Amino acid sequence: MNLGIFFEQIPDGDGTWADSLLSGLEWTLATAALAWIMAFVLGSIVGVARTTEKRWLIRLGNAYVELFRNIPLIVQFFVWYFVVPGLSHSVKAWVTTLDPTEHQFATSVVCLGFFTSARIAEQVRSGIQALPRGQRNAGYALGLTQIQTYRFVLLPMAYRIIIPPLTSEVMNLIKNTAVAYSIGLVELFFRTREMGEMTFRYFEAFGAATLIYVVIAMTANRIMAFIERRVAVPGYIAGGK
Repeated sequence: MNLGIFFEQIPDGDGTWADSLLSGLEWTLATAALAWIMAFVLGSIVGVARTTEKRWLIRLGNAYVELFRNIPLIVQFFVWYFVVPGLSHSVKAWVTTLDPTEHQFATSVVCLGFFTSARIAEQVRSGIQALPRGQRNAGYALGLTQIQTYRFVLLPMAYRIIIPPLTSEVMNLIKNTAVAYSIGLVELFFRTREMGEMTFRYFEAFGAATLIYVVIAMTANRIMAFIERRVAVPGYIAGGK
């Protein structure tokens, strides 16, 4: 094992291999963070829509979930990157003004955002439906509108219940950023593969990447566990730890 390889200059002379991996890590974290925000917002909206009494909203929400959950992630990356820009002249014109890296980054965020939102929508739906029906009725009895009932009564409790599965989604999202290498985004896996192919030190390259991914995932896990303990409600799933 040659740890000195990380401090050797890369062929183009722009920093060391360690710098290259850290640069890839920055893209990985930025992609994961923005995709998570998008996924959480969209997933919450779709999850709520699937628990209303309006059948057309339920069907629309179900179609959304099934569409993004059943298509392989790598296929979705290619569709967003190669197909979608060609469907609209305005979108295509906007894409042509972007730097290739910006295009790859934006595509990765959007693709991962939609893909993960379908999974979060299922978690939100399950969390709301796990609550006693009396909570919804109590909100209406207090004179709250449907939107207010979701905002002040149902969602605050549902989010507490689904923190454990949301933790898994956070970790999965971080790992799924590696698929972005397929469209050329210079994230961590891209840099790792580049280092292995150019130095033939695959053990060191992928060993370092593995360690970095584990540290990121465990850090996210501990943060979510802390949040879970802080908002736990006795008697519910999140309060069991």
